[in-house]
Amino acid sequence: MTGKIIGIGNCIPSETIDNLFFNDHIFLDDQGIILKDDNASLTEKLKKITGIEERRYASRDQVTSDLGLIAAKAAIEDSGIDPETLDYIIFAHNFGDVRFGTVQSDMVPSLAARVKHLLKIENNFCVAYDVLFGCPGWIEGVIQANAFIKAGIAKRCLVIGAETLSRVVDIHDRDSMIYADGAGAVVLEYNDQDNSGIQSHLSASYTLKEKDYLFFGKSYNNEACQDTKYIKMEGRKIYEFALVHVPDAMKKCLDESKYSIDQVNKIIIHQANEKMDEAIVERFYKLYGLKMPENIMPMVIQKLGNSSVATIPSLLTMILKGELENHEIQKGDIVLFASVGAGMNINAFVYQF
Repeated sequence: MTGKIIGIGNCIPSETIDNLFFNDHIFLDDQGIILKDDNASLTEKLKKITGIEERRYASRDQVTSDLGLIAAKAAIEDSGIDPETLDYIIFAHNFGDVRFGTVQSDMVPSLAARVKHLLKIENNFCVAYDVLFGCPGWIEGVIQANAFIKAGIAKRCLVIGAETLSRVVDIHDRDSMIYADGAGAVVLEYNDQDNSGIQSHLSASYTLKEKDYLFFGKSYNNEACQDTKYIKMEGRKIYEFALVHVPDAMKKCLDESKYSIDQVNKIIIHQANEKMDEAIVERFYKLYGLKMPENIMPMVIQKLGNSSVATIPSLLTMILKGELENHEIQKGDIVLFASVGAGMNINAFVYQF
């Protein structure tokens, strides 16, 4: 008995932001000093390291819960279920609803409650709650949904991952070019008919020394309001942390399943940084004394940027709907999902389609 994905959906915002968008930005270091490199050089370095050429931003009239609702409706329609039969709605995000032009986060009521309301679900025993777990939040939501299903207290769960990171970036910080908006969702259902579904999972939180690798901090513009906080990260520390700990977590998760490394058909990893993700997967295979196979790791960060909790469910939806060239998932395929992010949190699960 395990949770099986029966419906998928995403929301890719329509506003495309290419690297030229940042030409007129004034980028500063953490001391408030203008960076020596011109913006064309900075965006070229960004593309070389992260792979990002474009990213998507939500329209001005949309907030995170709006994107989540679109993805949720698509997943429910794809599953063919009556939404009244959902036992849980789990919404993974990190910053709540932040309206365009404002800096205030709105999380009350929960985003899950807002989506349930907009779906017009009358069932009071459909429980709606949010998960704040950094970029690995959507995977954690799936793990929790699977736990409810295996415990016999749920038969169907909707898990949403959505974020509008464009609303919480410091425009004077070059890292702002990494972040994007988006949403993805799945419907999981109780399955005891075949071997498909979640086979193993793993979660970890590294907080003793690593807690503040991603944090909310002041603008690099010293003249800006000191009370306004923006998303900040210690990029080098995150990179080094991820390369050490994520491959080990992926191996532990795979080893706890009944599958071997040569049976893995795809690895769907959080779209954080192209070079970092490639290095993580290469190290993962090295732990088995193998080289990373070609075409094992689909990437969409080049065009969609880093939309936090939305990257994995959005990517999964694109693959299953045949929207990603040279990548497909067939019935019976084994897929390893993994993510790393603020906390610092790491998680993974092995899934058989």
